Amino acid sequence: MILVQNPLQQLSGNKYWIIALSALFLSACSPKIRPETKKPETPKKVEKIEKPASKAKQATISLLAPFRLNEIKLKTATKAEVEKAAIAIDFYQGFQLGVDSAAASGQNFKLKVYDTQDNNAQIANLIENGSLLGSNIIVGPVYPDGLKYITNYSISRGIPVVNPLAASQPAEFANPNLISIVNNIDLHAEKIGNYISKNYNPATTIVVLINPKAASDEIFSKPLRTYFANSKKQYTFQEYASVFSMETKVVKGKQYVILVSSSDKKFVVPTLDKLMKIKKTGLNISLFGHPDWVKQNYNTEELQALNTIVSSSYKVDYTRSDVNTFIKKYRAQFHFEPGEYAFKGFDIGFYFGRLLSNYGDNYIKYLTKENYKGLHNSFHFVHDNNEGYINTNLMLLRYKNFALNIIE
Repeated sequence: MILVQNPLQQLSGNKYWIIALSALFLSACSPKIRPETKKPETPKKVEKIEKPASKAKQATISLLAPFRLNEIKLKTATKAEVEKAAIAIDFYQGFQLGVDSAAASGQNFKLKVYDTQDNNAQIANLIENGSLLGSNIIVGPVYPDGLKYITNYSISRGIPVVNPLAASQPAEFANPNLISIVNNIDLHAEKIGNYISKNYNPATTIVVLINPKAASDEIFSKPLRTYFANSKKQYTFQEYASVFSMETKVVKGKQYVILVSSSDKKFVVPTLDKLMKIKKTGLNISLFGHPDWVKQNYNTEELQALNTIVSSSYKVDYTRSDVNTFIKKYRAQFHFEPGEYAFKGFDIGFYFGRLLSNYGDNYIKYLTKENYKGLHNSFHFVHDNNEGYINTNLMLLRYKNFALNIIE
């Protein structure tokens, strides 16, 4: 059984992509969930029983996401506005399929879905009117401000809250009940540092951090710098604002490991070009890029020639049978191709649905024991008394044969 509280409002109009978005949401609610249109302040319940009653105790999951469909003006809405809502819908639809898959074991789930509209006033209303009471787990809000706002409620009620998409530092929230899915930047730095420590000889290797010094660059530079300052293996560590500054101080015969902390394309493109020129002089170079490079387009031939590796918390292997099974189910139910957030939604919905099914109210005790190989990433949680549960599983991807391949 899936019971939904759903305050989302339907759209209609003559713009195709807005109609398509509306249809996308409505299809997400069928056949398991039937939406009821109403004002966000007074969500109601609609129940539809699809499976025979199970002896297992019913588990309640509350999903808070910024659909913001009520804000879209049919005549003036931009594609960007619609796509922002589409991210939430894509995640929700994948999440629903994940919970449905977990329910196949016989567990009953009450899935309550709320549109936060990316507005803390909406979250306050849900808290004040008791909508979130009885939740075994709250997934969302999606953005950091909402996660901070719900922290006191999570702590006072002892309800775990999942941070599903934000790569924020768990320390920002100070919530021992927080479950962080996406790896924070410190974990990316540690993953890269550990790989270098395992694969490069300190006696023959020079590690160079290219840091243009912008505030966004320092976010990645700081944990990289800290890692090598505290590393048991003592590498020669150098830092430059650009590879142009490094060029005059290159030592022939050394292995150079270059860490680029920037994801600014205006900086990265000339950096890659210059590194290629330096490499052609005979310098042995291995390049480690910013995690955001995975979603950016750079010269693949250069990336391959520089032995480029990037860390990532998202990679879908389309050769896997379970990935293709999910894609077929998604297409059949929603008549759209699943996007990145659908894969993430499925993994989160299935993983926590399965935990609730197997362990009931005590599921949180098994979070650090139950690892999971998902469609987009794997989950391995560690627990911190102040920061909650943190997924530490990360991948390293290498550019080879004009593709990104998992090497670790």
